[in-house]
Amino acid sequence: MKKDTFLKGAVILGAAGMIVKVMGAFFRIPLGYIIESEGMGYYQVGYTVYNFLLAFTAAGFPTAISKLVSEKRARADYQGAHKVFKTSFYLLLALGTVGSVALALLTTFLVNNVFESPNAYYAVVALAPAVFFVAALAAFRGYFQGMKDMMPTAVSQVIEQAARVLFGFSLAYIFLRRFGVIYAAGGAAFGASIGAASALGMMAFLYKKRENNILPLEGQAIDAEEETSQQIIKRLLRIAIPIAIGAAVMPLINMIDTFIVLRRLQATGFSYQEANSLYGQLQGMAAALVNLPQVLTLALATSIVPVISESAAQNDWDSARQDIRSALRVALLIGLPASAGLAVLSTPIMAMLYPREPATIGRILLFLAFAVTFLAPLQALTGVLQGLGKPDIPVRNLMVGAGFKFITTYVLTGIPALNVKGAAIGTVIAYFVAFLLNFIAVKKETKVAFEPKQFIIKPVLSVTVMGAVVFILYRQLYNFLGNSLSTVISIAIGAAVYGVMLLKTKTIIEEDFDLLPGGSKLLKLLRKLKLMH
Repeated sequence: MKKDTFLKGAVILGAAGMIVKVMGAFFRIPLGYIIESEGMGYYQVGYTVYNFLLAFTAAGFPTAISKLVSEKRARADYQGAHKVFKTSFYLLLALGTVGSVALALLTTFLVNNVFESPNAYYAVVALAPAVFFVAALAAFRGYFQGMKDMMPTAVSQVIEQAARVLFGFSLAYIFLRRFGVIYAAGGAAFGASIGAASALGMMAFLYKKRENNILPLEGQAIDAEEETSQQIIKRLLRIAIPIAIGAAVMPLINMIDTFIVLRRLQATGFSYQEANSLYGQLQGMAAALVNLPQVLTLALATSIVPVISESAAQNDWDSARQDIRSALRVALLIGLPASAGLAVLSTPIMAMLYPREPATIGRILLFLAFAVTFLAPLQALTGVLQGLGKPDIPVRNLMVGAGFKFITTYVLTGIPALNVKGAAIGTVIAYFVAFLLNFIAVKKETKVAFEPKQFIIKPVLSVTVMGAVVFILYRQLYNFLGNSLSTVISIAIGAAVYGVMLLKTKTIIEEDFDLLPGGSKLLKLLRKLKLMH
């Protein structure tokens, strides 16, 4: 693939990914407002199961299909490339059907015996069709990506999420008024099935429209032997299964919360309704805010992979180390202020977004906010290790973190005074352990060195000043402007103070802007404003 083609595809997918994540994050906020923590508890049980199943039915297949299709087309074997698509499509139809039917049949057992959340039945079963549609959709996405055409994947992702948000919220609102919160959670979950079906319909239409151009019938020299369907399936699984295992780690961590939290809270004296509401506050509300910074950190992690890969391939380790330092520094400069801001304003933010929830919900965000501190650099270092050709290392490290999460959550959630906050602490510890192991692995692989002054002292100083300003400002404004306006103003001014501190302390340097989307334009603007030289 030519470099400009690769960059164009990366930009297209990156932009679509950011749009999708922003829509998804902000979908949960109004949804939580109308169905409250009780409904979010039911909804989150369903989505946790759904995300775990997707790792095995769809996560690794687009990449595997793309790889095999591009190899065939590089040899002008267009018929072979199309056979890869057809074989993978029928395989994924079968897997999607099995996954969808299995989820529908096992829903009663899962909600009653595994998660002990019987009212989550409709939220789980409503997602069963989505497993089928997303699996079939993966075949189309992988095929078009193998032809170096990223636009269909990007458009389908946006359509899928837009339909999910529109129909999910609408059904939740209608069902809440007519049938109650249990059905409303199911309606919200069914939005994912409608979204996946909409995206699949768009992809099928695009495929039929381009079918005559996809298979050139003459003038092609094909010198490769035709692979059997069994051979293609073996090659697909060999590539897809490791990716699927890696993709299943994060859903597994969330499954731990679903499995343990509801059980442990009820075992320590909380009623089912109280336990479910606390779980909804944790995973459905607080976690949605903690996941917002990932829009930036995932973009950073994605962009660092080809950069490190190219430097490693050329044995240019000086450049690789410089890029690693920049990636980690930028990740910290995103994660630290997000974490501090969410912690300092935890109660005001939750009161602004969810005014009908008890004030104690802010304490859950206070504990969970510190997860961002470690999640941001964890993702950046994961990108580095993938660029070094060591994708198994971050997967293994996340699994170790998940082990710590299991133990910590089980013990701390059983303490009545901590209750669901114990699960939040477990999440922080899981990300810290995985980050630390990734950090050690990167140092071992590259011998990179980090200056404490540039990576710890200056960033901590900048974020401390920001946090102090936000803390004081909010309390001064609250008596005059109320909670919501004071919170918004404090966040805006805090961000400005943090930006100025980064520039004045020279915490961020020119090389760091190369890793940011639109970084060169931002650097030019800062130079015009004489904030950087």
